[in-house]
Amino acid sequence: MNTTIDSLTLDVPDVDAARSFYTEAFDLGDRLRFRTADAATAGFRGFTLSLVVSQPANVRALVDAAVTAGASVIKPVSKSLWGVGGTVQAPDGAIWKIATSAKKDSAPPSRAVDEIVLLLGADDVVASKTFYAERGIPVGKSFGRSYVQFDTGASPIGLGLYRHASLAKDAGVPAEGSGSHRITINGVLGAAVDPDGFVWAPVAVTA
Repeated sequence: MNTTIDSLTLDVPDVDAARSFYTEAFDLGDRLRFRTADAATAGFRGFTLSLVVSQPANVRALVDAAVTAGASVIKPVSKSLWGVGGTVQAPDGAIWKIATSAKKDSAPPSRAVDEIVLLLGADDVVASKTFYAERGIPVGKSFGRSYVQFDTGASPIGLGLYRHASLAKDAGVPAEGSGSHRITINGVLGAAVDPDGFVWAPVAVTA
């Protein structure tokens, strides 16, 4: 059975370097793919990727691994009312947030990832929500014009919408940006482009 999102393809300047970085930092296997592309882009690309983990020690382990591999820190790991998290930017420019809702550790540190979530910045959350709902992706949670979490079932990658400016603020970067998003979503929609210019592609079938 098809999942909502099978994998994500990042446009990068050097595929071998990107593959090496992500293997060393996060080790997400075939959920992340890479393509050499030099499409112009500047500033915030309009999306973030989140790694949800089970405890604070895992947040620190993943952030430390990413920094060792070459990522830059946007937000250091810190505690908040909702849990513990930190944000880094990969050498290719993609922004990654690593977070847990747990306040205390319950096991030795690990780089195990419980969930990958793609958050898309939307100029009009309601319009983008309608686009996806009309194409068969059910809404799990919705908070007016600010945030939508889709029900992606057993998909290895979750999907959500956030107001563009709010997503940039959460990531810790200026909201201004232009050019290519430099990401392709491989999943159930096949060939499609959403209202904010995010490109979907069919899942590649191997024999």
